[in-house]
Amino acid sequence: MTRPAVAAADVVYERIRTLIQRGELQPNERLIEVDLAQRLQATRARIRTALVRLGQDGMVVLTPNRGARVKLVSEAEAVEILQARRVLEGLAARQAAVQATAREIAELRRILTRMGQKLEQGDLLGYSEGNAALHAGIIAASRHETAARLVIGLRAPMVRFQFRTILVPGRPTQSYAEHITIVQAIADHDPDAAETAMRAHLSGVERTLSRTAGAAARRLPS
Repeated sequence: MTRPAVAAADVVYERIRTLIQRGELQPNERLIEVDLAQRLQATRARIRTALVRLGQDGMVVLTPNRGARVKLVSEAEAVEILQARRVLEGLAARQAAVQATAREIAELRRILTRMGQKLEQGDLLGYSEGNAALHAGIIAASRHETAARLVIGLRAPMVRFQFRTILVPGRPTQSYAEHITIVQAIADHDPDAAETAMRAHLSGVERTLSRTAGAAARRLPS
C-alpha cells in the first residue's frame, strides 16, 4: 500500500499562511497540530516549525503550554496596519510607475475591468478578490522586494476586516474610482501621482474602517 506523500516544510508554511489569508482559519481560532497534520498531509514537526515561522510573521500567537492561535487583530491595530501600508504601498505604486512594463500595465487594466464587472453584478466578494489581486500586481510591478515582503506580512492579519469596509454603502464605487486613478497614474509613468493616489486610497479605507468601528462601539450596551 502506497503511503501519502508528506508535504515539505516550506509547502506546509505557505499552505497554513494561505488558509489564514483566505479566512479558512479564523482569527483567534486554535491551531491544533494533529488536525493540521492530517489536513495538510504533513508531519507534526513540520506543522510546529510552520507555526513558529507564522508567529514570527505576526500571523499566529504562540503561548507556552497552550499552543497556537490565529492572531486576532483589534480595530486599533487594524488602523495602525493601514497607516503602515499607506506608506509602503505608496512607495510600491511610485516604483511601479517607474518600473512597470507594458505587459504588467495591461494586466493591471484587465484586473481593473474584471473588478468593474464584479461591481456591476453586485459581487462584492469577487470585487474584494480583484482588489487584492490588483494590489499584488502593483507590488510585483514595483520590483521592491522589501516593500513586498513587509506588505504581505501586514495584509494577512487584516482578514477579519477584509469585507467590513466594502459593505459600507457607497464605498465600493468610491474604491473602484480610486483604483482607476492609481492604475492610470502607473500607466502614465507618473510616480508622484501614483504614490499620491495610493496613499489617498488607503487613507479612505482607514477612515471607513474607523467609522465602522465607531458605529459598532456605539451599538454596544452601556
